[in-house]
Amino acid sequence: MRAILAVTLFSLALGPAVAMAQDAAKVEAGKKLYTAQKCQMCHSIAGVGNKKYPLDGVGKKLSEADLKLWIVDPKAAEKKFNSTAKPPMKAYANLPAADVDALVAYMKSLK
Repeated sequence: MRAILAVTLFSLALGPAVAMAQDAAKVEAGKKLYTAQKCQMCHSIAGVGNKKYPLDGVGKKLSEADLKLWIVDPKAAEKKFNSTAKPPMKAYANLPAADVDALVAYMKSLK
C-alpha cells in the first residue's frame, strides 16, 4: 500500500514537470517551423523579419483556435477579424496537425 502511495505521489509531482518539458519542446518545434516555413518574410518577432506584420504579443491577443484559423484558413480569419492586410496571408492547410499545433504553441508563447 505504501509503495502504491509513493508511486502515486511521485507521479503527481513529476506530472507538471513532464508537461512543461513537452510544452517547451513543442514551442521549440514551432519556432523551428516558423523559420523553416519562412514566416519572417511577412512577419516579425522581436524586430527580426518583416516589421509590417509583427507577431509580438500575439499569444495574449488570440486564442489557440484563432491562431490555428490564421494558419490553416486565413481567408476565414480575415473575415472574422475584418482584416484588410495586403497581401493576404497564405494558407498552410497542408501542414501536418502536429506542425500546426507546434506553430500555435510557439505563437502562444509570444506574450
